[in-house]
Amino acid sequence: MPRNIGGTLLKLFILSLVVGVVLSVFDIDPENLLGAIGGTAESIFRVIVDALEWAVPFVLIGAVVVVPIWLILTLLRLARRR
Repeated sequence: MPRNIGGTLLKLFILSLVVGVVLSVFDIDPENLLGAIGGTAESIFRVIVDALEWAVPFVLIGAVVVVPIWLILTLLRLARRR
């Protein structure tokens, strides 16, 4: 636990106050800001889902070839050690 937690909290308070004043000059309020962040998170989630939907079929096709070869090579290595 930080020794100077009061100083850290004071710095965060002052920084938050300054940023809040600057944002209000640009007519940005918390509701709009949080709404934009939510939209951004949703967009990021959609990109991830789309990438997975694209990649999973290729991974499965490749795994049909790669996994059996890996398994055979692993078993051969184990057999050589004995």
